Amino acid sequence: MKILFVTANRLGDAVLSTGLLAHLIESHPGAEFTIAAGPTAAPLFKAIPKLERLIVFAKQGSGRHWFDLWRGCVTHRWDMVVDLRRSLLGWLLFAHERYAIPKIDGPLHRVQLIAATMGIEDEPPSPVLWAGPEDDAEAARLVPDGGQVLAVAPAANWRGKEWRSENFAAAVDRLTAADGPLPDARVAVFAAPDERPQAEAVLAAIPEHRRIDLIGGPALPVVAACLRRCALFIGNDSGLMHMAAASGIPTLGLFGPSRPEHYAPWGPNGAFQRTASSYDELVGAPGYDHLTTDTLMDSLSVDMVEEAARNLWQRTSRNAA
Repeated sequence: MKILFVTANRLGDAVLSTGLLAHLIESHPGAEFTIAAGPTAAPLFKAIPKLERLIVFAKQGSGRHWFDLWRGCVTHRWDMVVDLRRSLLGWLLFAHERYAIPKIDGPLHRVQLIAATMGIEDEPPSPVLWAGPEDDAEAARLVPDGGQVLAVAPAANWRGKEWRSENFAAAVDRLTAADGPLPDARVAVFAAPDERPQAEAVLAAIPEHRRIDLIGGPALPVVAACLRRCALFIGNDSGLMHMAAASGIPTLGLFGPSRPEHYAPWGPNGAFQRTASSYDELVGAPGYDHLTTDTLMDSLSVDMVEEAARNLWQRTSRNAA
C-alpha cells in the first residue's frame, strides 16, 4: 500500500499534522509513505517508520511547485492521497482514496481540523516527533545529564508575536532562582539561524555555566530529542512551541496577535498565557500591518508569565507524582 501525505509548508502546522500521520502509520502497518513537506519542516519526517520518499516541497512563483509535485507523483498509483493543503493534487493523480483538509469555521483547534480530514476530529490524535538513535546521542551531547533544564524559544515567525528579550530574561531569572520552580537550572535557548539577534539577547543574560546555546545549530530531529531532555518550555507561539508540546514536556505558549483557540500547545502538559489586550484589539488597532509592526506583546507582563509557568509546573509535577 502506498500513501502520499502532503503536509504544511510552515513548521508549526507540519508539527500539528504529525498526529494524523502517526494514526495512518498505525492503521496501515503495511503501507509505505511518501511525504511532501516544505523545506523548513521536511527534516521532521526523516525518521518516520516506513518512509519511502521525502519530497521537499518548496514554494515557487505562479504555483510551479504544484506542477513539480504533480510531475513527481503522477507516474505512481496511490492507494491513498491525504492533502492538508486543500489543493487539486489528489484529483489529478491515480488514487483509490482521496482526503483533503476541510474548511470549517469556528474555534476549532488546528489539531482537530487536521483530524477532520479523515473524520476523527472527536478523538484527534496528538502530534508526535520522531528521532533516530543518532539524534538521541547528539542531543545527549548537547544537553548532557546533570540537573534540570529550562527550554526557552524567544523568537517567532514575525515580530508582532515576539515577547521582548528582556522579558524572557527576567522570567528565566525568576524561574531558576532559589525560590523558583527550577532552582539553578540550566537554560537551553532554541531558535532558527535567522532568529539569533532576538535569541542571543536572552542567552547573554544567562550565567555562562548554566547556558546552553542551541540557536540555529541542530537539525529538527535533534531539536526534538533535545526538547525531550528538558523539564519545562516557555516560548512564543511558534513551531518550536508545537515541537515542545509534541515532545510531551510541560509547554507554556505566549500569545498576543494569534489565536490560542486554534494554536495553543496541544496535550495535557500544555498551557498558554495571552496578553491583557485581546486578539481583536491588537490586530484591529489603527495602522496594524503584520509585515511592519513591532511587538504586540507588551501587555503581557513578566508577573503573568511567571504565575502561568509556576501553575503549569505545579499541575504537571503533581500529575507525574
